[in-house]
Amino acid sequence: MSGETIPPAATLSGMSRFIAVGAVAAASVLLLAGCATSSAGSGSGAVVWDTPSPPAGEVSAQGTVMDVDGTVELCLGAIAESYPPQCSGIPVEGWSWDGIEGWETSGDVTWGAYAVRGTYDGSTFAVTGDPVMLALYDPIAPADPTGGKPGTATGAELTEMQDALPALIGDGFLASYPENGWLWVDVVWDDGTLQAAADETYGEGAVVVRSAIRPFD
Repeated sequence: MSGETIPPAATLSGMSRFIAVGAVAAASVLLLAGCATSSAGSGSGAVVWDTPSPPAGEVSAQGTVMDVDGTVELCLGAIAESYPPQCSGIPVEGWSWDGIEGWETSGDVTWGAYAVRGTYDGSTFAVTGDPVMLALYDPIAPADPTGGKPGTATGAELTEMQDALPALIGDGFLASYPENGWLWVDVVWDDGTLQAAADETYGEGAVVVRSAIRPFD
């Protein structure tokens, strides 16, 4: 300890006060950061976005069936405009091109646009009926869930929701677009779970969730 200079008591007291004030300030910054995180996304952090339960019974969907070297997927979202086209979809079981028209082949890729019937377990679509070429398919348009009324969201709110929803929905998200004060959101499947979460997060009158897979009538 020889040669070490010990600060006066007044200096030590001042240093203690400085450390204490610094600790309080740091704690305040952490608290504010935590509050900012929990309130981000218009309250989305307070809502649990559960995965919808798989549908019971047969369902139907319209999309592009893509067969890449024997691996078959049903693409319900965007298709890349290449030749052959490319897309990412859900796995399909029980598919056969035998007796089906309306498909094309390039290299090891075969594809076509169809209305399909089957079952969906939340990850895989199992074919149970004969597909119909979309060019020949005449579906019944679903009723407008908005009743033609304008939505309540502003342009800035629509942009915020459109940016946040892909992460909130996860793998089932397909696409979204704003129209007439609503954000229209297309998903692979929803049994009402995602719509309820959207209403709770953003309020009713802001988001319409549409399911690409629907119960077979």
